[in-house]
Amino acid sequence: MIDKILVANRGEIAVRIIRACKELDIETVAIYSTVDKDALFTQIADEAYCIGPPPSSKSYLNIPAVITVATITDCDAIHPGYGFLAENAKFAEVCEQCGLKFIGPRPELLRLMGDKVASRRAMKKAGTPIVPGSKSVVQHLKGAKRIAQVIGYPVIIKASAGGGGKGMKVVYDEEELEVAFLMARSEAELSFSSPDVYLEKFLENPKHIEVQVVADEFGNVIHLGERECSIQRSHQKIVEEAPSPVIDETTRRKMGRTAVQAAKSIGYTNVGTIEFLYSEGDFYFMEMNTRLQVEHPVTESVTGFDIVKAQIQIASGEKMTVKQKDIQTYGHSIECRLNAESPERNFMPSPGYIRKLVIPGGPGVRFDGGIYQGFSIPPTYDSLIGKLIVHDFDRIEAIQRMRRALDEMIVEGVDTNISLHKKIMNNPVFVAGNYDTGFLNKEIL
Repeated sequence: MIDKILVANRGEIAVRIIRACKELDIETVAIYSTVDKDALFTQIADEAYCIGPPPSSKSYLNIPAVITVATITDCDAIHPGYGFLAENAKFAEVCEQCGLKFIGPRPELLRLMGDKVASRRAMKKAGTPIVPGSKSVVQHLKGAKRIAQVIGYPVIIKASAGGGGKGMKVVYDEEELEVAFLMARSEAELSFSSPDVYLEKFLENPKHIEVQVVADEFGNVIHLGERECSIQRSHQKIVEEAPSPVIDETTRRKMGRTAVQAAKSIGYTNVGTIEFLYSEGDFYFMEMNTRLQVEHPVTESVTGFDIVKAQIQIASGEKMTVKQKDIQTYGHSIECRLNAESPERNFMPSPGYIRKLVIPGGPGVRFDGGIYQGFSIPPTYDSLIGKLIVHDFDRIEAIQRMRRALDEMIVEGVDTNISLHKKIMNNPVFVAGNYDTGFLNKEIL
């Protein structure tokens, strides 16, 4: 068993990992930038060390500094959480070379699935349905025009090394293609140090559904069902729920089997998420996230399966004793991502001092956060301050529980998107479950 873990992250996910470690009787080491000195995660870890100034490139992304702290504190392993170094193959390799267990998949798997073109090829080979598109990177406008003519407009240009909507452009006709192609390549270069892009057929407002997989180092792979992640703003998820309100049992089983087979085909280990686009009864592979997902709590709520503990146990070399037949889902769970931002001012970030904080409680309510009353939210990082999660017997009751929890949630001193979540929970289209990725723009904004 691993005895000591360095948590290479911050905020709510660092808190979540440290709590799991405490329940497994594992010591923890936190690292922090100068603006995170008083953050909650630094206070609950067994040890905490300043790693650099606020810019993430000089702190949380500083691989030599992270490894140095892990080494001098005699850690056995490093948990990267999500974001920052979580899907960095080079970092995983350095961990291995320094005798530190990287809690996640092997470097070659991070590299394979981080390359969107290579991952599409691998999934197609595994028999996973993929959206029609280019077979390789498209480097010239002439090639882009040819592919677009074959698959038909609209098309979407995506960065091969990308994510989060960066280097992504939707094109509805050939007149738009040249400018969009050049802009996508330029954004990809700036964001990911690579101008490589590829083309796919653009599905108009599909549903975004993902399947959680868990795989040990003995070839055992299971799935924990699906999550509905279609409510997004600028390609960033805002609300997630499990299970999906529209997937029937036949499709649900097929999606699960497809995700497990996909993971097995590449020899995947640890936890990961296969993301699908769902449209008109069919689903297509979009990408694989080779890390813990922000929205993992909704899956934990409906299955009772602790995903973070499983990560650590698998990394410790333990064999999964849970079989697919043991995984059952109970009730319904919804998660609202709470951000320090102002919906009324074009979602402008709102860092600052939290003057008052009231966190809701009661049956079936969970809050995963890294804040407290009196804490100052720094302006340097992502605006996510916490996740409000509810669970109840069915979806309607879960929605009612979330409405109650949002009403109880008080954050004074900074702007938050709580008002946006209240609008979503009371929207009849959301309540009916008939929403897709275009929901927010069509119904709320």
